[in-house]
Amino acid sequence: MTIQDEGARVDPRVLRTRRLLQDALLSLARERSLDEISVADVADRATVNRSTFYQHYPDTDTLLADALDAQAALVGADLTQIHPGVGTRTPPDVLVRYATHVAENVNLYRSALGEHGSPVAVTRLRRRIAALATEGLELHGTPPALAHLPLPIAAAALAGSVIGVLVAWLERDPLPPAQDVASWAWSAVSGWPAEA
Repeated sequence: MTIQDEGARVDPRVLRTRRLLQDALLSLARERSLDEISVADVADRATVNRSTFYQHYPDTDTLLADALDAQAALVGADLTQIHPGVGTRTPPDVLVRYATHVAENVNLYRSALGEHGSPVAVTRLRRRIAALATEGLELHGTPPALAHLPLPIAAAALAGSVIGVLVAWLERDPLPPAQDVASWAWSAVSGWPAEA
């Protein structure tokens, strides 16, 4: 589901076509790199025409971002389920599920979030994490090291830390366990001491 669809009722035929397009892109991404996949390739694989593709998506980057979101939601790893009010040292289960999902699709995520990846997918992930960080900062206060920054900038700093951890993890070979990156990412956002 695209960002503009959140909270809106969408015709089941539209959802079915978007699922076909998402599945087609993910299938193609298992065969070749993302930069080699064209709109025509996706449309052909989904058995729709190019004009149908453009009725649903402006480009393959937006389609990829939606496909990644949908896959994460299917496995119960939608990061919007993280509640910043939970003040624990261990990462939330949903973060572990998300890391596990990424590990199970490592080549796709390496391609999507890597050096020549999808700006739309990275931006969407950054915005989602920044929104969670904002909520957490509002609930718990800003760490002293970030206290002089406006709230959106402090949240962006935390989001950048999490994405940096995720990308650095994806660059490692062999890939460390998903539990490790979940712990590292959680430490990046929850390891700040609160002001006394």
